[in-house]
Amino acid sequence: MKKNIVEKIWENHSIDNLEDDFSVLVIDFILLHEVTSAQAFKELEERKIPILSPNQCVATVDHIISTSKNRKQIDNNEAKTQVEILRNNTKINRISLYDFESGHQGIVHVIGPELGITQPGLTIICGDSHTATHGAFGALAFGVGTTEVTHALGTGCLLLKKPLVMKVEFQGEVSKGVFAKDLIMKLIATIGIGGATGHIIEYGGDIIQKMTMEERMTICNMSIECGAKAGLIAPDNTTYSYIKGRPYAPLNKDWEQMISYWSSFKSDQGCSYDKEIIIDISNMKPMVTWGTNPSQAIEIDKNIPLEKDMNLNDLIMYNQAIDYMKLNRGFPIEDTKIDWAFIGSCTNGRIEDLRISAQILKNKKIHPSVTFYIVPGSESILKQAQIEGLDKIFKEAGADFRMPGCSLCLGMNDDKVPNGKRCISSSNRNFMGRQGTGSFTHLASPATVTASAIEGKISSPIKYFLN
Repeated sequence: MKKNIVEKIWENHSIDNLEDDFSVLVIDFILLHEVTSAQAFKELEERKIPILSPNQCVATVDHIISTSKNRKQIDNNEAKTQVEILRNNTKINRISLYDFESGHQGIVHVIGPELGITQPGLTIICGDSHTATHGAFGALAFGVGTTEVTHALGTGCLLLKKPLVMKVEFQGEVSKGVFAKDLIMKLIATIGIGGATGHIIEYGGDIIQKMTMEERMTICNMSIECGAKAGLIAPDNTTYSYIKGRPYAPLNKDWEQMISYWSSFKSDQGCSYDKEIIIDISNMKPMVTWGTNPSQAIEIDKNIPLEKDMNLNDLIMYNQAIDYMKLNRGFPIEDTKIDWAFIGSCTNGRIEDLRISAQILKNKKIHPSVTFYIVPGSESILKQAQIEGLDKIFKEAGADFRMPGCSLCLGMNDDKVPNGKRCISSSNRNFMGRQGTGSFTHLASPATVTASAIEGKISSPIKYFLN
């Protein structure tokens, strides 16, 4: 019987099949951070249940830490306590913690791939919805709640209902100035925030195959924003080249065996899917959000929708978004004045994103009314940016190149967009107050963020890529 990649990974990890499509699934790796792990460790300690496989867990600090130069000084007592609890729990339970100055501290979904932990065919979980990022390697990776983290730490398994599988393919030619972030935003805008509910998305086709691993991670990262439990891409030579030589990668003779094993995790020709979607990106322009969820996005040269453009089910959400964002119905989104700009997060805080920004920023200045935070996703990326001289370009342009962490993606740390200020952001969510109480967020690619930071208003990056 022909099978898709999700069916293959599921069957390979299922140790018991129950009624109504529920299975007990072996979990290969658990990623931990300071915000969602404390209660899991506490419950296991109270019930005297040991961590089953400490060597199949890795932890880091990312969500609530400061990204300032003196980041070791945590002024918020609650945040300081959470970080100390994680340090203590990982020490007691012999779990690897990538802390400050380890060389690999960073956002949990950035360091997993960097370390070579993320490999094809694995099941990976984390108490964070953007665990879907790791699907770029052909892993079945998804975010879970604290209760599920507890179960997986204690048993190495989870009881899960087998999801449906949706195949998504982008067709057409990618225009200059258009990036992976624009493509995934186009998908979410097309099918809506609930368009993939109950499904795992498998991305395929020539455009995906030509993407770098960084671009594939951006695509999979935002799968959750259209309701999918996970997103994944079949492994290929691009995947293997990225993994090779990393700290957790197989060595020597094991490498060839693993390539053979990993290559088995591809959908069979002619296999079936529960749903298939094709997105035409011919002549597509860069995308930007106008509202308060990732589906409320349009191409940058389009006008903000009118009420008559919306279907009845979306009207309440539409009016709430327009009122909150203080925008004019039917007006162009381009040229909307911005106060802040942000490049970072597990969606777009990788070295390729920083290189694109530096390419645009070189020999230019940021608009004097804009505060521009550029935050590397990890210590490794920070170091690479310094080696390539990107940090100097950022500094000369007037940007604030900061230390690794989640930063302005969410208002859980010292970095916040002030009340009433408008930010264009490379992060993944634009919910009301997501980047700070009363702030306004427009999602876009790092290129669009950078072009907008220079212009002081939402601006297309296309002109920077014409030569």
